[in-house]
Amino acid sequence: MPIINNNTQHKVLIANRGEIAVRIIRACRDIGFGSVAVYADMDMSALHVQMADEAYGLSGNTPADSYLDMQKLINIAKKSGATMVHPGYGFLSERAEFAREVKKAGLIWIGPNPETIEVLGDKVKARQLAMQVGAPLVSGTKEPVKNAQEVVEFAHENGLPIAIKAAFGGGGRGLKVAWQMEEVEELYHSAVREATAAFGRGECFLEQFLHNPRHIEAQVIADQHGHVVVVGTRDCSLQRRNQKLVEESPAPFLSEQLQQQIIKASVDICTKANYVGAGTVEFLLSQDGKLSFLEVNTRLQVEHPVTEETAGIDLVLEQLRIAQGLPLSMTETPKPRGHAFEFRINAEDAGNGFLPTPGTILRFDAPTGPGVRLDSGVVSGSVIPGTFDSLMAKLIVVGNSREQAIQRARRALAEFEIEGVASVLPFHRAVMQHADFCEQFKVHTRWIETEFNVDIAPTKRQLPQNNSELTRTFIEIDGKRCELGLPVQLLAGLSLSSSEPVTTTANNEHQEHEVNAPISGVLFNWLVADGNQVSQGEVIGVMEAMKMEVQVMAHRAGTLRYIARKGDYIDAENKIAEIC
Repeated sequence: MPIINNNTQHKVLIANRGEIAVRIIRACRDIGFGSVAVYADMDMSALHVQMADEAYGLSGNTPADSYLDMQKLINIAKKSGATMVHPGYGFLSERAEFAREVKKAGLIWIGPNPETIEVLGDKVKARQLAMQVGAPLVSGTKEPVKNAQEVVEFAHENGLPIAIKAAFGGGGRGLKVAWQMEEVEELYHSAVREATAAFGRGECFLEQFLHNPRHIEAQVIADQHGHVVVVGTRDCSLQRRNQKLVEESPAPFLSEQLQQQIIKASVDICTKANYVGAGTVEFLLSQDGKLSFLEVNTRLQVEHPVTEETAGIDLVLEQLRIAQGLPLSMTETPKPRGHAFEFRINAEDAGNGFLPTPGTILRFDAPTGPGVRLDSGVVSGSVIPGTFDSLMAKLIVVGNSREQAIQRARRALAEFEIEGVASVLPFHRAVMQHADFCEQFKVHTRWIETEFNVDIAPTKRQLPQNNSELTRTFIEIDGKRCELGLPVQLLAGLSLSSSEPVTTTANNEHQEHEVNAPISGVLFNWLVADGNQVSQGEVIGVMEAMKMEVQVMAHRAGTLRYIARKGDYIDAENKIAEIC
């Protein structure tokens, strides 16, 4: 069966960045399709920009004015002569209005129909659909809540913990779990803030939160001819901040009955929703064996490679087939061929609360050898901006059995070396020696926060350096990037544009009155007005970086004076305010 319709030469605009953009570019190369990359200002020199056949700038540095700007993306698609649009994951991948705009422009949308995205992307409607087909579910609200008081009332009625979930969210954004009554109200507001910033809509609904559950999911693929197949299952229980760190396929230690229940519910939900394309149906599995539908992600998942390795299928090529109207290359769930792990290699300091650490990668030496695959969006010299996701690469390790895959993973992780930015490699190495994960499988979605007891040393912070005699920049000529090296003296006296990050001189002595940024990222909001009195320990602001909110605390009492403004990008340890 042919992979593509060879009578048509397609060009794919990739509306994304990082490793997933690189992954899609390689799939396009495999079948002879052209690839068009887009990039924010901070991604000018990114690997996906260098690899694509063409690359066009989005003239912005935040998600809102770059990868979330639908009109910019559509305009570039038309300008480049693209015939298809692949959204990757995150950003606009689950936005029905973007799918509609793509189709309206006469382009082929690589994903589910807008109507399906709308139903399943609304977590409330997805729950209702799951109920209609008899999928397992915990108690929750039928509609989004209107205010914090409704959240408090739900918590009193159903008991804690409860999950506050963005109705239009995904990837852990806009998801908060309340374990104590006094934190319910603030967590609701935090979820609304995150959801609004990431997805443009802040509506949230509520669910009972299963205590210490496993996170199980089914990879689904469906064509335009009515065929729906579960390609395989995954376990994604190792998470921090409700975002996954380690995934494996197939999901281990499941009874045949549970596996069949997961497969049936997934097929029934997707069939009812008229699903087309790649997608994931997610479940929570309680410690006593209770299964509950969680959500459907109407896109390709970050962890899709582990299923590719154990099912023997290229899911991105399958997406391209489906988008052209071709049938699936498989008709039933395949028997897993061995076992696979995926380790997300994030630029985060595992020894310091997984704080994101943007910066320049000075060394990136990845492992090789039997059973090792690397999907990467970076190389040595790549810059990790603080305005986007912290994911640098994904290490996938495969073995004939779970035991062999564990041994290979230990070897591969020991070989992996990254310098210049912190990474989660020390955490991964510790996990692959931990009996809770490797032997008894006692892990759950909060295991890292509550039971992981390995002491990991914090990474020494890398402060930004600016001692180059040349300032490097880029120009774009017909979709091709060209690098320019300009003498610093030539640019002396020129002011930065308002879209560029705020740069302030790092003060290692930390003057007594200075408030310094706890992370490199965007100042999301000030919570205390300029000129007001603050108390020591009071939360005065919120910063956001790489899908994480971090509170800015007053280190002393006094009068708050702003230095940085809401929306500014600030390097860690730089001054953002004074308390006098």
